[in-house]
Amino acid sequence: MGLSDLFKIRKSQPSSSEKPSHWIKCPSCNALMYYKEVQNRYNVCPKCGYHFRIGAVERIEMLCDEGSFVEYDETLEPVDPLKFVDKKSYKKRIEESRKKTGRPSSVISGECSIEGIPTQIVVFDFAFMGGSLGSVEGEKIVRAVHRAIQKRQPLVIISASGGARMQESTFSLMQMSKTCAALAKLHEAKLPYISVLTDPTMGGVSASFAMIGDIIMAEPGALIGFAGQRVIKQTIGADLPEGFQRSEFLLEHGLIDMIVERPAMKKTIADLLRVLLPERNEEKVVEEKEEEE
Repeated sequence: MGLSDLFKIRKSQPSSSEKPSHWIKCPSCNALMYYKEVQNRYNVCPKCGYHFRIGAVERIEMLCDEGSFVEYDETLEPVDPLKFVDKKSYKKRIEESRKKTGRPSSVISGECSIEGIPTQIVVFDFAFMGGSLGSVEGEKIVRAVHRAIQKRQPLVIISASGGARMQESTFSLMQMSKTCAALAKLHEAKLPYISVLTDPTMGGVSASFAMIGDIIMAEPGALIGFAGQRVIKQTIGADLPEGFQRSEFLLEHGLIDMIVERPAMKKTIADLLRVLLPERNEEKVVEEKEEEE
């Protein structure tokens, strides 16, 4: 019997459909920790601060006020217009991801309150086909934008994606322009959009809505970029800088606005929304005038 059999050691966080092991090994500092210890710290390593990947449901529970989240468009399902087949058919991959996550798409969208502020929120789940952007995901984002405009609410999108879904070809690439066009309307309505980049945010997602937020924040150590490092290195024929495509590198070079650790994420978003929301600021001015009178 080996050491792993005795202690049930694992190097990655269990998926939402998998029973957690008793112990977990941090891939950054190699520290061996009791899984509950990590879970109770927002799935952040207490030794080195490494941020384990978490699912969409965990993200919603972390950011939204308790009992405030209401899901929309949960019945939207992807179709297979191209009858796409690679190693597996597209339909088969959708079925497998549905069984794995219990959902028909890689996006959960809805309405919630964040420290009492009504907000439209969209969360990607990397467990569903790598959080890839397809027609359904793009439609959910656009509908969330329209709800935000109609209800005069801010929008928060948490990205965790490998990029556009190749099984939908041009249909998925169209979602890049479709979502950006919708967000332009949100900007015209003078409503804030906060984009949160988590590990990983790549491909067509990073090349579209994820990088056009009024505020762009990222978790520490998140992989963020368009093409993979190997492809870039082969293309330019040169070694890449240390830490390339990590959130710290992007902050240093002015591509994102801030890096926020997971435990502080909810408060940071709420504080920003209080500053950016015009209606709330106007109400505050009126209240202050009434108090002076």
